[in-house]
Amino acid sequence: MFRIFLVEDEKNLNEILTSYLEKEGWEIRPFTEGKSALEAIKEQPHLWILDIMLPDIDGYQLLRRIKEETPGVPVIFISARDADIDRIIGLEMGSDDYLAKPFLPRELVIRVQRVLERVYPNAKSKNLMIDLSPYVLDEAKREIRKGQEIINLTSKEYDLALLFAKHKGQALSRDQIINQVWGEDYVGTDRSVDDLVRRLRKKVPDIRIETIYGFGYRMISQ
Repeated sequence: MFRIFLVEDEKNLNEILTSYLEKEGWEIRPFTEGKSALEAIKEQPHLWILDIMLPDIDGYQLLRRIKEETPGVPVIFISARDADIDRIIGLEMGSDDYLAKPFLPRELVIRVQRVLERVYPNAKSKNLMIDLSPYVLDEAKREIRKGQEIINLTSKEYDLALLFAKHKGQALSRDQIINQVWGEDYVGTDRSVDDLVRRLRKKVPDIRIETIYGFGYRMISQ
């Protein structure tokens, strides 16, 4: 599955775009400021979606670092400033596409699809299934099924199941789970993790999730 890093400081827009992109079956990691995104460059996602206007660092600076450290990773640049100037500068610095605000979220989805198809022509971003016997996790549809039955999960419950599935057998701390499921800007206690795990266990009781006391949880391989 394609991993996309979205850098957008407008929280509401960030959440809307994340929702639209996740519906395509992509794994989205949102950022609302540049410094944490800067630290994540080494993780080499398949694509960056980068707003030029950030509260802490200049978007051009972040783009330059991305292209210096991971020149093969494509970047879609978005901005509400002077469209012609930003588009020219962004393309000169190596961005793969440009989108001026305001735009419809669906337009961004289409542009992302085109960039991914061009850069990764042999990759399949959809119809990816994960076997969690007796369940099957369908990433494209964001569903978990047992036979023909679709298990009714909330968005956060699904995100947690997907996180466990992709780190099967690996111990995950509560902080790691919070960062991946709620995001790095989450404000609250780690009891939310315990409550979410409890609900997931109840809905998919045949998945073995082990409690690691004082640390976190681990999905046990069947």
